[in-house]
Amino acid sequence: MNHAYGNAPMGIMDPPPVVLPEQDHFAQRAQRLHDLSERIEPLRDFLAFMAQLSQAQQRTLEQHTPAWQPEPGAFDLALEHGMPPLGTQALRRNVDVHGELMALLDGLDLHVGEAQRPLLDALRDLPGEEINRLAQDILEARPGPEERRGLMPLVAAALQVAWLRLASTLPQPPRRPTAETRSICPCCGSLPVASVIQIDSQRSGVRYLQCGLCATQWYLERSKCSVCDHSGKLDYLSLEHETGEHLLPTQAETCGDCHSYLKIMPREFDAQAEPLADDLASLALDLLLAEERQYRRSGFNPLLIVGE
Repeated sequence: MNHAYGNAPMGIMDPPPVVLPEQDHFAQRAQRLHDLSERIEPLRDFLAFMAQLSQAQQRTLEQHTPAWQPEPGAFDLALEHGMPPLGTQALRRNVDVHGELMALLDGLDLHVGEAQRPLLDALRDLPGEEINRLAQDILEARPGPEERRGLMPLVAAALQVAWLRLASTLPQPPRRPTAETRSICPCCGSLPVASVIQIDSQRSGVRYLQCGLCATQWYLERSKCSVCDHSGKLDYLSLEHETGEHLLPTQAETCGDCHSYLKIMPREFDAQAEPLADDLASLALDLLLAEERQYRRSGFNPLLIVGE
């Protein structure tokens, strides 16, 4: 179906319905965060630290061998039946969260400043069962205990490494979600952080939701709300300079039917836009929408822990 909002992939030359993350995904994100830290002055230190964290994630992905690894063919049955092969509830007890986290902290050790070092020390001293509880809160998109909230983005970063590593073991991408599960990652069952409109030759003009956990992308028509599937009351809000130019490529796609919003990054505005990185850089947009109290955020960014 062709329409003004993009094309549905139908036919042999159409774009892939599901795309697994690339092996240098965290390195690409780190570069984007570094670039954004130099552009967004109020968030410079925060984004610079997140860039360091992403670099540490890449090192952990490349250099650490986890204690548990799936057997060959472990996910074939799920793929065959259209189920998320890396479902978080099914794998959370198998994944070596503690090992991934300690490797990540080792990768950060030489690069963080004194302001962040207490966080690393606190996590090293935390009992394994407490780390597992924080991991469960993150996987279920809960804010967790207030006194531990500052530690949760680092635990979330370790979870992202673990699930992206698992995604790289899949023999093929899973199927595109059905209409009933359009907003659920077909790979791990998590929520999307945002969506991106691609500009490469194979996917030009096509929107993909990107998972906040494993970074898998899956196709969704641009004319539909990712939450309720309606299209009649969609609107797009963005941060702009006084001149009217876009401050960032990020827009909030708001839905007047279900009163939710999900950020969208058209790469025609910035070819290097990356959903999770640009979501962090556009926190001012979330604050503006929160003040209006008209729309609730549907995107899930594990590195952004928001209290209730």
